[in-house]
Amino acid sequence: MTEALPISTGRRGGPPRSEEARLAILRATARLFLERGFGHLSIEGIAAEAGVGKQTIYRWWPGKSDLVAEALIEGFLMPEHFAPSFSGTLRDDLASWMRIVLDFVDDPGHDEMLRSLLAAGTTNPAIGERIRERLGADGDLVHRLEKGVTDGELPPTAPISSIIELLVGAIVLRVFAPSNGDDGEAERLVDVVLGTHTARGL
Repeated sequence: MTEALPISTGRRGGPPRSEEARLAILRATARLFLERGFGHLSIEGIAAEAGVGKQTIYRWWPGKSDLVAEALIEGFLMPEHFAPSFSGTLRDDLASWMRIVLDFVDDPGHDEMLRSLLAAGTTNPAIGERIRERLGADGDLVHRLEKGVTDGELPPTAPISSIIELLVGAIVLRVFAPSNGDDGEAERLVDVVLGTHTARGL
């Protein structure tokens, strides 16, 4: 049977990986990550949980941050994908997206996972990229903002990448500094970010 192609962001050379062992290791990584957080995650603990030798893990992944990145890619961590809709005005679609993301961030059950993921992202840029992808900030928001330009809701000179950075930055800040936002908070955040760039009132 043909093996699945490896997708690790930092895999070393060596013999082909057993798909069964790979999935066992990723599941163990996800379980221990959610239980203990990134700071207390260890290759030894993952190996014991997965029932493999730690050298097997080191042969396939350089370190624990690469394991977390692959677990994130595979959907074992943060499986939700948040994409903005294309059903209304730019302002309304972005506000709807922001409300959904903030609800996810504000869920106490996601608090430790999100903080640990951001901590892991400081040692492995691939983790940060995958978080952005799950939030829809890789291509989905770009496409929605580009449509806003096409529709005349943003000027052609609108700094799309900066708008996305501001929106994502507000989400990251919310992870580290939770607040009791009201029902209109998403709209206000979007209005502030879009306010100086809109081609006409939204």
